[in-house]
Amino acid sequence: MPRSELMPMKVLVMGLCLSLSYGMASTALAFDPDAGITKESGPFDLFKFGFFSYKEGRKGDAVEAYRYAAEKGHTGSRWALANMYADGDGVPENDLEAFKIYSEIARAGVEPGSEDTGYFASALISLASYYRRGIPDSPVRIDLAQARQLYFQAASTFGIPEAQFQLGRMMLRGEGGNVSVHQAKKWLNRARNKGHAGAMGLFGNILFQEGDTARGLAFMTAALDHCPPKDCGWLQATQEEAFSVATEEDRRKGVALAQSIRFNPNE
Repeated sequence: MPRSELMPMKVLVMGLCLSLSYGMASTALAFDPDAGITKESGPFDLFKFGFFSYKEGRKGDAVEAYRYAAEKGHTGSRWALANMYADGDGVPENDLEAFKIYSEIARAGVEPGSEDTGYFASALISLASYYRRGIPDSPVRIDLAQARQLYFQAASTFGIPEAQFQLGRMMLRGEGGNVSVHQAKKWLNRARNKGHAGAMGLFGNILFQEGDTARGLAFMTAALDHCPPKDCGWLQATQEEAFSVATEEDRRKGVALAQSIRFNPNE
């Protein structure tokens, strides 16, 4: 499956974990009793050891620690292990195994204000992406309605920009439900206000198609100026196509307006 859809959320959740490594006093180089961590250790200690090991490049130790912690119900360890299977990172790539673990996280749910909220929301987005494309040679088939519902949950309950962007895109295409340009614009607008370049560009393209030419060009240009690599290709193609049919006056207005568009990906 395309990992690029999931990266923004994965980066966000991993960012919440960065402080864990600073709490690891052990410098042992193996997952064994001498390291001070065993399979009988508490789930959070195992998770911290797994995270520290991963950062040090000892992915085998990380996988082992995450597995023991996951068996004890630690959500963060389940999430980390699922990511490793999804990416083939330290283990053989196995989308079905990743799907199963993400599903476990989703089924377990999350309490309001829980420290597991980020993992839960990320798991929803991962599952939506799998349902959107299916997993070849597995029981997981394409289910666009389920994908749309999962994106909606992550977008509405947790306000995740990537989920809002994907939901808006599905609504524009009529994937998993009716076409709704109005609702698509609402979700894309929310995502682009949080600095999602793809949402900003797509929102601008809608405005352009609706006749708000200069503003549409402005949003597409601003998005192109801030796009991550995964989105730059299609954003550039969309912007160039719009510029090719716009008047010279609208081009000038669009470029000028683009300079004033607020872009804050950290909000």
